[in-house]
Amino acid sequence: MLVAGFPAGAFATNCYVVAPAAGEECVVVDPGQNAVAELDEVLREHRLKPVAVLLTHGHVDHTWSVAPVCGARDIPAWIHPDDREMLADPAKGLSMQAGQQLFGGLTFTEPDDVRELSDGAVLDLAGLRLRVDHAPGHTRGSVTFTAPDANVMFSGDLLFAGSIGRTDLPGGDYATILRSLARVCLPLPDDTTVLPGHGPSTTIGRERAANPYLAKAAGAPTRDSGPTRGI
Repeated sequence: MLVAGFPAGAFATNCYVVAPAAGEECVVVDPGQNAVAELDEVLREHRLKPVAVLLTHGHVDHTWSVAPVCGARDIPAWIHPDDREMLADPAKGLSMQAGQQLFGGLTFTEPDDVRELSDGAVLDLAGLRLRVDHAPGHTRGSVTFTAPDANVMFSGDLLFAGSIGRTDLPGGDYATILRSLARVCLPLPDDTTVLPGHGPSTTIGRERAANPYLAKAAGAPTRDSGPTRGI
């Protein structure tokens, strides 16, 4: 499996391009702020043709460029229904003040073709088989995409190297994200590669050994407020 990625925009959100091999169809995961030009370069370099955009959740740092990417190629975007409203109104995923600062004068729209993800669904796209796991806690509609045959998980803002997604924005909940970590991440093999929404890649084994939040998810709940990383 070919995976190429780059950090997009001021938020440094990881945008991934995933294909069986160079010269084939591909999917795009989380095209964030100002992602279009660099995405086009990656597609040219590897001679890839996108057939869909997959969104791990609805926060604007992950969805900023979804409409232009989909519109330019007439392809669908996939998102969980609990986060769909943020495609056209990203301020719903932020505090009022942050929304006003970020979006003054900007407008966002849904792509023409939006398809909704469900927990446990298997997507057969571009010669890839990807399992969808609903993983709320960062947002209500957060999901992960796992390619079992390649032992790779695109974790969005559920799991980072050494940390997890923030839970202090609308739709976030610390106890819920711990349950999602326990249900979605802990059962995976240690050698599963984790490709997160921000920061470097890691593995489930590395995080199981050193990530304090996975330890809490495994059976040591606390009353603290959790991390504040990400948008």
